[in-house]
Amino acid sequence: MHDLTIALEHRPGALADMGDALGRAGVSIEGGGAFAVNGQGVAHFLFHDGAAARRALEAAGIRVLQQTEVLVQRLRQDEPGQLGKLTRRMAEAGVNIEVLYSDHEHQLILAVDDIDKGRLGSAVWERERVS
Repeated sequence: MHDLTIALEHRPGALADMGDALGRAGVSIEGGGAFAVNGQGVAHFLFHDGAAARRALEAAGIRVLQQTEVLVQRLRQDEPGQLGKLTRRMAEAGVNIEVLYSDHEHQLILAVDDIDKGRLGSAVWERERVS
């Protein structure tokens, strides 16, 4: 799974243009969100095929700033404190979380500064969670 960081114009219809470009290419969004920050639009969306999404967006003149492999986790909704425990393990592994959101399957998506260290931190959390 890949997160794409997408620059969007801060104007009505910019997000619709993005959605139309992906739809024409047959690319589905699996999760993410869009925000306006200091008058600029930025979106983070999750794709099974990040390369196909990138091609579709760039062909439509939409700028992709970054493509990032992500970590995918499922928090136990019946146990408070899961986010704190997972992110503590990431911090202990020396991992900085760049982007965090949920996908359409209620999984937590994490784009991190070091995917290998992130996998290790995630594995430690998984072992603790199931024991």
